Amino acid sequence: MSDLRSDAESTSSVLIFTDGACTGNPGPGGWASIVALPDGTVRELGGGVADTTNNRMELSATIHALAILEPAYPLKINLYTDSTYVIRGITQWIWGWRSKGWKNNEGKDVANRELWEELLRQVTRLKPSTIDWKYVRGHTGNPGNERCDCIAVSFATKKPEKLYAGPRDAYFVDLDELPEAQPVPDQKKSTSTAGGGKPSGGAARSSSGPTTYLSYLAGIVTRHSTWADCEKHVKGRSNAKFKKAKSAEEEKEILRSWGLDSSISIK
Repeated sequence: MSDLRSDAESTSSVLIFTDGACTGNPGPGGWASIVALPDGTVRELGGGVADTTNNRMELSATIHALAILEPAYPLKINLYTDSTYVIRGITQWIWGWRSKGWKNNEGKDVANRELWEELLRQVTRLKPSTIDWKYVRGHTGNPGNERCDCIAVSFATKKPEKLYAGPRDAYFVDLDELPEAQPVPDQKKSTSTAGGGKPSGGAARSSSGPTTYLSYLAGIVTRHSTWADCEKHVKGRSNAKFKKAKSAEEEKEILRSWGLDSSISIK
């Protein structure tokens, strides 16, 4: 664990993105976290498990991210995840589970109990720091979420990405582009709401139509057909911008958000 120590003001902030992936669910899985610390550094975390579920990977990503924090002063922690399972579990369901002896509403044992207990331990350990659990819809082109997905999938497929650790201003992912606040979607009725192991959040990787990825680097806008091509193009390059688009109109909106003319030539 790294030690976060400084003589900073009594309150500061940490930015975290987390994600989990699983092929088969259950099957080989991977988890990933990005942690941006108040000292101006970023750490990528990731790991894989041979036989697991998406929900376990989402929980693992969150636990590992919080576990590296050892604050000497109160922090405001902004944690972005696409897992409704994690958010609803830690902010709502966990109190009922614990009061019932870790049983769900059907009287069955809560799935992933040991991970929920560890997550609660980490949250409690960090007090009086506060955690703002923020929902981000997966695969919408947000840089932090997309990078986490890439890392998680790489570990799930046993082709692990090299993990970054270094200054934030040299990081190839634009962490200043944060998702707009979104309400947590209603959870579909399943055993997951009662602590079951069915997928939620980013578990199912499905396509909703033609998708492109735009990158903006050194004054040139490039269109990529896959996230892998886009990431390869921008990885390690400072001041690069990139985002996912699902239509020509959305591409124009992205260009305008970057301060560019929507009619600019795209390579």
